[in-house]
Amino acid sequence: MHTGGSAMCVGGTVTSLQTGMKGEIFTSALDAFVFEAPSGTVRIPYDKINLMEYGQEVSRRVALAYVISPMFLLLKSRKHFLTLGFQDAEGHQQALVLRLDKRTVRSALAALEARSGRTVTFLDAEARKFHRGG
Repeated sequence: MHTGGSAMCVGGTVTSLQTGMKGEIFTSALDAFVFEAPSGTVRIPYDKINLMEYGQEVSRRVALAYVISPMFLLLKSRKHFLTLGFQDAEGHQQALVLRLDKRTVRSALAALEARSGRTVTFLDAEARKFHRGG
């Protein structure tokens, strides 16, 4: 299985994962999205996914600007978040929120859309622009 890239669990209802746990996502499996972390592996069948949201949090590097140079106020740090809603094996609604590496976002979203048959919902204009290559 090929890796889709690094990610970090930042929330959700999956009890086997701790917030802040780093791992790898795998999008190459034809039947399921996989997040593998040291504390466990979450396998989400594509046909059980009922929500896919992508958004960015943009924060200015204010502390760095005060220490080094006001020019750092012009730089933005983007964090890329993917939220997956899905039904588990018992039929309960679950959610998984991952922070993706920026090099992973486009390929992961494309694979999720293609394999799940669902469309990603963008939470802001910057997220849509980034995904479309703008």
